[in-house]
Amino acid sequence: MAKHRSHSTAFKRQVAQKFIAGETLHGLAKRHDLSRDLIRLWVQKYEAGAFDDDATAADMIQEYEARIAALERLVGKQALELEFQKGALKNAPRPKSGPTSVITGPWSLRRRRMPADGDRALDRLRPASDLCR
Repeated sequence: MAKHRSHSTAFKRQVAQKFIAGETLHGLAKRHDLSRDLIRLWVQKYEAGAFDDDATAADMIQEYEARIAALERLVGKQALELEFQKGALKNAPRPKSGPTSVITGPWSLRRRRMPADGDRALDRLRPASDLCR
């Protein structure tokens, strides 16, 4: 027998009604692959009115309300996070120098092309103070 199956309320009501109509517990359990204790439990609930449409609707409403409350909490949390991030962007320090790129970094750090003349290329890479010495 499979464990942790869930059955619809209509199916539970149908099995309970068949038992009350006179079908044997053993026959129902064998045909539907259910335990006899589970069928007894369903019959008790059926007789108590737990499988009525009104009771089922009330249970569904409670489930929906709980789900709505959980989603509202999640939306509130996300709204707070969004407001925090907007505030952090407004208060973030601005870059002091020229434009930057996420991929290549600041313009001043980009690699310069080497000209064909090697000496002039080395002079371009040395600071001006070194050339005056």
